[in-house]
Amino acid sequence: MQAMHHAPAQSTPAPFGERLRHWRQRRRLSQLDLAHAAEVSTRHLSCVETGRASPSRDMVLRLAHRLDVPLRERNALLVAAGYAPMYRERPLDAPEMVDARAAVQRILDCHEPWPALAMDRHWNLLMANRIVPLLLSGVDAQLLQPPVNVLRLSLHPGGLAPRIANLEQWRAHLLERLRQQIHESSDPVLAALLQELQAYPLPPASPPLPGEHLGVLMPFEFRTPAGTLQLVSTTTVFGSPVDVTLQELALETFFPADDASAAALRALAAA
Repeated sequence: MQAMHHAPAQSTPAPFGERLRHWRQRRRLSQLDLAHAAEVSTRHLSCVETGRASPSRDMVLRLAHRLDVPLRERNALLVAAGYAPMYRERPLDAPEMVDARAAVQRILDCHEPWPALAMDRHWNLLMANRIVPLLLSGVDAQLLQPPVNVLRLSLHPGGLAPRIANLEQWRAHLLERLRQQIHESSDPVLAALLQELQAYPLPPASPPLPGEHLGVLMPFEFRTPAGTLQLVSTTTVFGSPVDVTLQELALETFFPADDASAAALRALAAA
């Protein structure tokens, strides 16, 4: 398994103005555009970006909201401006998250006999229903060592890649999702993951399967000992406005695309 290389950590945190300018430029907004959206003067915004003026806590939150900054990065903006973080961040296995974790597990379990799993912001597997492990036979044991990265598991030659009939289409779908996530979050860990995945051997060209709806449904043809499964995949996010962990949690759920696949999954679950 190829190693993931992380970007070197900065020796000192970037000041607020530099962070703000970074997000404004990523969203392709001029100072005039952002000032108008946040209802502040362009002159004051310029002074904030250059460090000649300090923003109020309300202004930090208003600018972050207008720039659609993820909650994790809103906390970083608040700290850079000299304020306490506002949004909670706790591991999903923390005692105070027991109710949230139980709710997620119930959603996954109720999806049976179809496979479903939950991932964190770096695509690391957090939870799954009992169908998912039944589909992982033959995978390189190294890829199943925690933390299990779902993208690496899917696209690595030692993972599920050789068994995905529409691998070219599936790979393009996953990499596009990852690029969009990098654009939205500016996360260096995700950027390093993208670089790693792009270095994997390219799959042979094949015609895409029908039924793809960008951002909603993706066909997934998967060869298993029980036969070839025709599935569709969809992703759900919680988008919690106050909790970083839940906002970053994503549920990947699969549904049978035909009666034969539904029957095969029911038989697998009953075995």
